[in-house]
Amino acid sequence: MFGDRKRSVDITLEDEGETVRVYGWALDRRDLGGVKFIVLADRWGRIQITWVRGRSNPGVESMLDSIKLNDVIEVIGRVRRTPQAPRGLEIDPVEIRILNASEHPLPLDPTDRIKSSLDVRLDARPLDVFRPRVRSIFVIKSALLQVLRDFFHENDFVEIITPRIIASATEGGAALFPLPYFDKIAYLAQSPQLFKEQMVIGFERVFEIGPFFRAEPFNTTKHLNEFTSVDVEVAFADMEDVMVICEKMIKHVHEKMVEKCRDEFENLGLKIRIPETPLKRFKYSEIISMLNEKGVKVGFGDDVGSEELKSLEELKEEYYFITHWPSKIKPFYIKVNQDGTSQSFDLNYGPLELGSGGTREENKEKLVSQLIEKNLNPSDFSHHLKAFGYGMPPHAGWAIGLERLLMSILKLDNIREATLYPRDRFRLEP
Repeated sequence: MFGDRKRSVDITLEDEGETVRVYGWALDRRDLGGVKFIVLADRWGRIQITWVRGRSNPGVESMLDSIKLNDVIEVIGRVRRTPQAPRGLEIDPVEIRILNASEHPLPLDPTDRIKSSLDVRLDARPLDVFRPRVRSIFVIKSALLQVLRDFFHENDFVEIITPRIIASATEGGAALFPLPYFDKIAYLAQSPQLFKEQMVIGFERVFEIGPFFRAEPFNTTKHLNEFTSVDVEVAFADMEDVMVICEKMIKHVHEKMVEKCRDEFENLGLKIRIPETPLKRFKYSEIISMLNEKGVKVGFGDDVGSEELKSLEELKEEYYFITHWPSKIKPFYIKVNQDGTSQSFDLNYGPLELGSGGTREENKEKLVSQLIEKNLNPSDFSHHLKAFGYGMPPHAGWAIGLERLLMSILKLDNIREATLYPRDRFRLEP
């Protein structure tokens, strides 16, 4: 029944006079008496259906009059060349069927003529994605996932899938969501960290792209409790090696996305600038000095977040690394230098932290010592520690939030704009 469907984008002026069958949603309609218009929307675009009294099939007039906004319809008609119509063509309907009727009033206007708040839009996301801006964001996000995977495969990484149900904290500090697991309490994973470290034994270069969970009570424009993480881990590497991989990925993503998503960027009114590599590198101590010079009182050993970094105007639209953070504010698995700093880095875009990484501690005894220093019980990590007796190589890695990366590319102010169905402290539905 649907096999002879024509997509809106595939109908061209070369089809003039041909009879075509199209399916989609009645996104808009106008009635000028002797002329009636419907804009049919499908996944690929829009096409105008035009009925003219005295020219078009009179049998479809009553059906046209009964169509409501966002009804699902089938149209069979002839392609006509019409300079006034979008793309210079329209369909003269021979037959119209309503495949499914929408329920009115709709919670928001999919034509975007009437604006809606973000909460209203999130509650009616299937309608929201008819809006060109929203559609473009998620078409770009889909392409971003493909580009990332292509990059990793081209660079000899093996994609892995690690558990989302775990027995104990991955990093020790982040809050976890508990859930009943038969006769035990389990948790939703907040990171694949320990599993991806173990997988460098044998695979050497691994990556994972998937959802993770943090039970943190933040209510900001850059935090989610369910997010997508882009993780890598590399054997026989240190922090500098994986920083190079990271900056190459950032440049590759921008170059490929400009090629693949030109129309979508144009819809969003964006001109994408390809980052220059190598990216700028600042030691944590340098950032502290820069902030103090601007009157931002931050001491050595304090965390540095987006509020503090907003004052660094010279880095407003730059990707850059902050390196050598104090070990006391980094996870237990990061290698520690003799001066108390760590072999770690954060990747930022302006004030927005996109991710973090570093050289991992591969020595089992030192790792146990660092667990104890962080007030963590080594017995809770016994399964992970066992792997360090299997021949653990020196290794390093990083994790970047996919939604935050998309925010940086598209200059989005709210991470919920980059998430179809965001989960935060107050939103569990739909």
